[in-house]
Amino acid sequence: DTAGQERFHTLSTSYFRGAQGFVLVYDITNLDSFQSITSWMKDIHEKAGDEVDVILLGNKCDKESERVVPKQKGEKLAWEHGIPFFETSAKDNVNIEDAFSVLTQEILEKKSCVLYDLDVVALNESKKRTCCAF
Repeated sequence: DTAGQERFHTLSTSYFRGAQGFVLVYDITNLDSFQSITSWMKDIHEKAGDEVDVILLGNKCDKESERVVPKQKGEKLAWEHGIPFFETSAKDNVNIEDAFSVLTQEILEKKSCVLYDLDVVALNESKKRTCCAF
């Protein structure tokens, strides 16, 4: 977690390789944080690939009176990238568990599909042996 700080940007991209999921968070009361999401998405696709799971969170929904990023903008951005979107409040624990459950489920489903794609040898199948083969 670098909190989107630019000074950690080059360092954080080295952690992208091997990651299975990303949680991109912007502050609904801060337009700059929302605008930086596109850059982070680009970095994720370049450095982690297109197969990783990503969710988008618009945080601080408890501060509706200070909102500068409409919910529709977050929904549209998530739709354009084909990722789930939640408005959350870390302070009031709104949609936090749901968001992480969705991300976890997507990662687990992808992993289980990989397991089914492997060539699996059934242990109960009998094989005919030749004199030199094991």
